[in-house]
Amino acid sequence: MTAVSAETGAARGPLDLVPPGERGATRIADRVVAKIAAQAAREVLAPLPADAAPPHATVVVHPHSRLRSSGGTPIDTARVRVVLELGYPCDIGARCAAVRRQVVERVGALVSMEVSEVAVQVERLHRTPAPGAPHGRTP
Repeated sequence: MTAVSAETGAARGPLDLVPPGERGATRIADRVVAKIAAQAAREVLAPLPADAAPPHATVVVHPHSRLRSSGGTPIDTARVRVVLELGYPCDIGARCAAVRRQVVERVGALVSMEVSEVAVQVERLHRTPAPGAPHGRTP
């Protein structure tokens, strides 16, 4: 396959690199990034308490906020807000930190987008009895 440059009309071979100014760009929808973030939170929190709603996320993407150092291609930045429910007792801070790390890692890996902020909101705690603890009231 041979590509033709729009400005010079000269044919380029298949192994020639297309200059960054002539490349197309892929726009990732905010809702796709939100679904990836919610899935990343589910991966960290599995298994969820029986009556807990699955995590959901909202995302704001800032297009082309800076250039990538290799090649000067633009990179989008996302701000993510994840809402989740947790079983309690648990180390809430550690669980939220794990969600933040996973969201940054998965969004970066799957859509090559930098996540500048991950806000985790714990909407509800579900009491889960400790293993071997009596259920209900005890006399």
